[in-house]
Amino acid sequence: MNLLRSDGPLLRIGHRGAAALAPANTIEAVEAALAVGVDAVEVDIFWRDSLVIGHSRRELGIEPVSADAMFGFLAERAPDVGVLTDLKLAERERELVEVLRRHGLVERTVACTSDAGVLRRLRELEPSLARSRTNPRGRVYIGGRRTHVPVAGPMVWMLRQTLPLRIPALVREVDASAMTLSRRVVTRAAVERCHELGVAVLVWTVNNRALATRLNQLGVDGIITDDPHILGD
Repeated sequence: MNLLRSDGPLLRIGHRGAAALAPANTIEAVEAALAVGVDAVEVDIFWRDSLVIGHSRRELGIEPVSADAMFGFLAERAPDVGVLTDLKLAERERELVEVLRRHGLVERTVACTSDAGVLRRLRELEPSLARSRTNPRGRVYIGGRRTHVPVAGPMVWMLRQTLPLRIPALVREVDASAMTLSRRVVTRAAVERCHELGVAVLVWTVNNRALATRLNQLGVDGIITDDPHILGD
């Protein structure tokens, strides 16, 4: 999966399938995204006795879609569409690699998480699986894991200002081919720093057409959205 846009159009990526058009992380949401003509779909990967599609235990529902069923659907129905797997788990990297291999999806999948340990283990298990470092985490920990600060207000400003300086280390630690960045921290300097390193910039979660236009002008490589219609044809 080619993540860097170069001189081409940005990648249109459906978030949790297309969560504005159908229930998130379902086959129906992915079908809705495909109907709009996305370049890739993003789905969350969770563990409940086996790999399932879901953002958290609370949101799984009674019968979540299995990763096996979702990847089988994508392999059969969307052979030219990329897949972003947003990993909400650890210590299940081998199971993820096995199901991707079973459906022939390794070469067009990007594994996304802020957890450097997960990305390093995936690199060892399957070096050809692309890795994207998500930033920022939902909370920033100060002093080890003793104190955490929600990423909001002044914290967002600080992260946005320092991100261009931190990108090389974030990329190098996991040999990332992309950075999955919150829309709140993206700047032209961050985009340019990533591109200097040959690393793509994928931005989440963008549901405003004007914001999508601004990010496009900054040169980001892909936009992750609940409603792919906002990105036009």
